[in-house]
Order: sequence, then C-alpha cells, then structure tokens
Amino acid sequence: MENRTARLTILIDPRKKKLFEEICARQDLNSSQVVRKLMRQYMLDNIPADEIPDWLVPHARNEDIKKT
Repeated sequence: MENRTARLTILIDPRKKKLFEEICARQDLNSSQVVRKLMRQYMLDNIPADEIPDWLVPHARNEDIKKT
C-alpha cells in the first residue's frame, strides 16, 4: 500500500471537475484513485525502463513499462 501523506492541489475548471467526478463515480472510483493511476501511468510512459524506481515497479505490469 502506498504512503498517502503528500497532498497535490490542482486548479481546474469547475465544469471539468464535475464531469471528471461523474465519470469516476460511474466506474465506482473516486477522483483521487483515478489521478493516482494516471500519474503512475504517466511516470511509466516517460521514464526509461532501467530507471524505474523499485517502489513503482510493484504497481507496473510488464506490458505497461516503456522499453527504451
């Protein structure tokens, strides 16, 4: 389980926030879960496979790791 002690604050258009939360709710997820998933995938997509930190690897599936 990740240590969730850091806070990330973002400013977005209220209409986008509302729509995002509605879509998340349809999938029985909260917005924080989806943002964490998006961030994790972004990191995996933008870092060479040999530089992926150990703490990120357990959350990555082999096919998700970008081969460079």
